[in-house]
Amino acid sequence: MTQTATASARSSANPTTSSNAVMSHKQILLVIYGLMAGMFLSSLDQTIVGTAIRTIGDDLHGLDQQAWVTTAYLIASTIMTPIYGKLSDIFGRRPLFIIAIAIFLVGSLLATLSQSMIELAAFRAIQGLGAGGLMSLPLAIMGDMLAPRERAKYQGYFLAVFGVSSVIGPLIGGFFAGASSILFVTGWRWVFLVNLPIGVAALIMVFTFLHLPKVGEKRKVRIDYWGASLVVITLAPLLLVAEQGRDWGWTSVGSWACYIIGAVGLVSFILVERAMKDDAIIPMKLFRSPVFSMSTVLGVLVGFGMFGALLTLPLYLQIVKGLSPTESGFATLPMVLGLMIASIASGQIISRTGKYRIFPVTGTAITSIGYVVLTFITVDKPLWFLLIAMFCIGLGLGQLMQTLTLASQNSVGPRDIGVATSASTFFRQIGGTLGTAILLSVLFASMPANISTAMQNKGDLESGLNAALTPSVANASKNAGVMQQIWTPVVNPIKKNIQDGLDQAVATATQGVPDAARSQVLEAVASKANASVNGDTVSVDYSNAAQRRNVVDEVAPNIIKQLEKGSSNASGSTSDTSDTSFLNGADPRLTRAFLTGFNNSAVGIYYVGLGVLLLAFILTWFFRTPPLRKVSALQEQANDKRDSDAASASATADRLSADAGAAAANAGALVGPDTGSMRAVAPTSPDVSIDTGETRTAPRAATRAPLNDAPTHGAHSAAAMIDSPTQVHTDSEQPKHAAAVLEAERDSVADSTPAAATPADEHHGKHSA
Repeated sequence: MTQTATASARSSANPTTSSNAVMSHKQILLVIYGLMAGMFLSSLDQTIVGTAIRTIGDDLHGLDQQAWVTTAYLIASTIMTPIYGKLSDIFGRRPLFIIAIAIFLVGSLLATLSQSMIELAAFRAIQGLGAGGLMSLPLAIMGDMLAPRERAKYQGYFLAVFGVSSVIGPLIGGFFAGASSILFVTGWRWVFLVNLPIGVAALIMVFTFLHLPKVGEKRKVRIDYWGASLVVITLAPLLLVAEQGRDWGWTSVGSWACYIIGAVGLVSFILVERAMKDDAIIPMKLFRSPVFSMSTVLGVLVGFGMFGALLTLPLYLQIVKGLSPTESGFATLPMVLGLMIASIASGQIISRTGKYRIFPVTGTAITSIGYVVLTFITVDKPLWFLLIAMFCIGLGLGQLMQTLTLASQNSVGPRDIGVATSASTFFRQIGGTLGTAILLSVLFASMPANISTAMQNKGDLESGLNAALTPSVANASKNAGVMQQIWTPVVNPIKKNIQDGLDQAVATATQGVPDAARSQVLEAVASKANASVNGDTVSVDYSNAAQRRNVVDEVAPNIIKQLEKGSSNASGSTSDTSDTSFLNGADPRLTRAFLTGFNNSAVGIYYVGLGVLLLAFILTWFFRTPPLRKVSALQEQANDKRDSDAASASATADRLSADAGAAAANAGALVGPDTGSMRAVAPTSPDVSIDTGETRTAPRAATRAPLNDAPTHGAHSAAAMIDSPTQVHTDSEQPKHAAAVLEAERDSVADSTPAAATPADEHHGKHSA
């Protein structure tokens, strides 16, 4: 019997009814509760640590090493993402999700015990090994449970997780960072310790609720150990140099070693993955799909522009706007709000129409508009101007994040949902990591020049210099840091040069003058220099506004000329830009040049992010996406298995019927195997031929009346007209006992055949009894 439609096509064309659905709405909700617990653990940790990292670095006396804490976490989580995806395809999502949570909790406990920043970096790497599964596996499980068009109904649950963590994360992080101790434990250590009760609750919810039906075929698989090893060998040095190249030097020996090791690892990885085929960590066959390939490219670009540029926003809010870590966390809520609105709205539209091609286009366009707004920010712009830009960015990203993942999942079969999801997340993280490293390098590398340029503004320079020369301002404890970092290298040479000039003028004027007239000479020198007599010398009284102003007016033009020539002594650019704590509470006049320089550097970053997103916007016009499937991956696999079983039973019935007919023909039975009548002839079918080895000189065409008790199978009808030549056997050619034997065989087959005919049955020719 010919099967004319594949199981996957039929499952896509025919929506699953409630009667045969693999998972009910209640079961899906229970699984989602377990996923939400794991995702909340990961998202909350990121917001808390980001808020408290400066306090942690100060306490462990390694603020200049805080980059290693972030680098270790990013490298470990990025490398593990595709490994979790592939292993979950092999061993199941649930056990891998449990392992990810357990590893994350072990890393959190160890991080609590850290005694140095290097130890903390190592323990954060262990956390990253678990975090790689906490973010990718829930997306894969959602792809298993829900049809792409149905996921919007459940999108709000996950958005609520990110929204809550975005709100309470900075609060909790600020509270822990600000407390000296809680229950005899240093306050910042609770940043990691709080993960333990949350993680235990997450494990309980996962064990209780996360139960997925097991469907689909079991097959023997090979574990891609070489591929997993080469992922580490390739990415670790490349991500390391991306994060540390700014400090090492992009052309240093260490950087070149990382480039070479990464390149060799990449070539080896591609060769190994081609050899492993379907069992590869990232199967190369995925890239044969233009939809997956384009969504991957877009994911890298969006990750580069999004994570790299957005990382500067919290810094900008704290440095330029002077917000506390907690306040800066709240200030990002417009972006979270835009993200939620766009995600829910686009999800509902996708659920109703099944079309999503427009959202990558509008998402990149609106995100680009947000970055255009950011390029116009200045130090004096009000906070609401920045909030508008963040809302636009969130509104655009909300349309991009889920649609790119949907496109990747929809471009592969049910068996590859996990590896496709993890690969999509993996490449987006690669883009984000590279964007973070490269753009931050550009930010800090351009800051000294931008600070120097900002100091060339005559108004800002004179205001800052006047404040730096004021004793009450310069000696204030809150200004000690900014004076040391920026102004002391500027004002000390100025004071020395002015005093040397006054001393020389006094020496020249008093040479040969009697002691009685010396005081009058000193007064004349002081009056001419707009200074004061101080004993036997003349000096500038910097507490006197008029004298101080005279000095500023005299030296400011010279400083500007030196800055234009690139003199580092005048620019004060020797400040350590990796530690900006000296800005906290300092006099605005003293910090103006630094803030302006940082602002200009950030604008440069936003221009780069804008350029990357505009490139993504252009590529989205070439993004051709097929309609979304109407059933989930689990349901599709269940339908495939059911259709395969039905097809197997049907094939068995056809084979037995054909064998019976052939046996009857060869045995020369007097009765046909399907009729039980002494005078009936054997049934015929276009797809079942009975050849006895005899030859006929001419075909015989005839019709016969329907048989009342003739058996049927699918679209085979006992009452059909004879539509093809058949061979009629004589009574002497068939044994009389064959009819009973064949009737029994046919009854046993009918019991194992589904009662309802499948659509494939409609394509069979008419079978006559």
